[in-house]
Amino acid sequence: MSVAKRTQKRSPVGLYGPLHACWIAVCIVWTRLFLRPCRLVRLPIAVRGKRNINFGEGFVCGFMVRLDAFGGPGCISFGRNVELNDFVHIGSIGSITLGDEVMIASRVFITDHDHGIYAGDGDHSDPATTPRARQEVCRPVTIGDRVWIGENVSILPGTQIGDGAIIGANSVVKGIIPAGTIAAGIPARVIKRYDAALAKWVKA
Repeated sequence: MSVAKRTQKRSPVGLYGPLHACWIAVCIVWTRLFLRPCRLVRLPIAVRGKRNINFGEGFVCGFMVRLDAFGGPGCISFGRNVELNDFVHIGSIGSITLGDEVMIASRVFITDHDHGIYAGDGDHSDPATTPRARQEVCRPVTIGDRVWIGENVSILPGTQIGDGAIIGANSVVKGIIPAGTIAAGIPARVIKRYDAALAKWVKA
């Protein structure tokens, strides 16, 4: 029997212990009552602007997830079977869209806005003003289907991540990451791509 098959057959008690398994059962009931499209929301969770979030069918999240949705209906949108691990923070004042089957590791930050203007044409933000008083600048974030995002990643405004891409742990992502690639670093750069003809990941 493969490791994957052995893991699938383990009971919650075997994985977590009796007390943790009981808490998971409580979380399942809470999820069914308050976030019916979702499969499992582990409590506690912090949600601001719930009416502005589209939770896809099969949504799962770990403990201490924080979702801030201040951009109107649908400003955060999850596809089917999205999985967020512990301490993920997603903040939107405009548009953050995640596709189907996206998996995100712990301590990941995704935002579509900055407090202030620090590049480009026009008036830049004066450091003598408080960050809270500076103009908020929003650029949509799009994450495609089957994307895997590693631990401690930050995804910044205007980022587009293509289908099947992988983001390495501790990366800072800004800009366009093509489909079928692996990106890593600060800032994140493509280091591998999937060669369908060879059925292998090769250096970019």
